[in-house]
Amino acid sequence: QVQLVESGGGLVQAGGSLRLSCAASGSIFSINAMGWYRQVPGKQRESVASITSGGSTNYADSVKGRFTLSRDNAKNTVYLQMNDLKPEDTAIYYCKADIKTRLLSAWINYWGQGTQVTVSA
Repeated sequence: QVQLVESGGGLVQAGGSLRLSCAASGSIFSINAMGWYRQVPGKQRESVASITSGGSTNYADSVKGRFTLSRDNAKNTVYLQMNDLKPEDTAIYYCKADIKTRLLSAWINYWGQGTQVTVSA
């Protein structure tokens, strides 16, 4: 099976920075797009940033200029560098990856368990 392990969340003051990591492991044949979503109580999960296998990125308007998404295909890992954090960035951040396993010839969306990011004023 495939697992996405997230790390880097925590508590930070407004204006600070955090770096989230998401590493995929298991019987992986190929990984297509990867990205980060976030969710707060009472609201639906929203896309924060995504990156294609070729390195093309897309960001939500609310984080453009502050967040940077990158990936290391050799390590099956995606990183989200978050700078100038604001209280409204507080949420549970979930990693998502489109993965084809060695066993099944089909693309499947895998999700991490989520990591809490809390930004205080």
